[in-house]
Amino acid sequence: MTEDSSAAPEPELKGIDLARRALEEARATAKANGKAVGQGRSSPKYGSGRPRRRSGWSGPGPDARDPQPFGALTSAISKSRGWSPKVSEGTVLGRWPQVVGEDISAHAEPISLKEGVLSISAESTAWATQLRMMQSQILAKIAAAVGDGVVKTLRITGPSAPSWRKGERHVKGRGPRDTYG
Repeated sequence: MTEDSSAAPEPELKGIDLARRALEEARATAKANGKAVGQGRSSPKYGSGRPRRRSGWSGPGPDARDPQPFGALTSAISKSRGWSPKVSEGTVLGRWPQVVGEDISAHAEPISLKEGVLSISAESTAWATQLRMMQSQILAKIAAAVGDGVVKTLRITGPSAPSWRKGERHVKGRGPRDTYG
């Protein structure tokens, strides 16, 4: 570090003088980097690509300052946080009548959705057979409501009969029916 002995030592700056010196240095640095004074990140030429907003009123068109629909805000938050797959699964299970229609939902209900396999329980074996034949239409309705890839296959079951098998240990055979007569 070489100092010029002919230069007088600068007095220590305080308060407003220190702020002025910092501003002058910032302007000099900006000028050296090719930016004119007053051009910052919000400028369309150097900024983030967003159009510059007029101050005052927003005019007749939509603006970022306008109120946003709640559904749009929640979907934006779920996408930014990576919740979209879970929200889609919840839509299939929670809004079943709107997704597949009132007729199907009156006779079948979703049980679970795991790894793209939707388990559906029908109220009768006839409805289970009917739903198996309509499987491609049901998958198309679900894809239209929540997007492709959420539900890949359907597992449709009819009503289950009561089980006579109780507990871990049991004896093979007809069970309690063999004592009926």
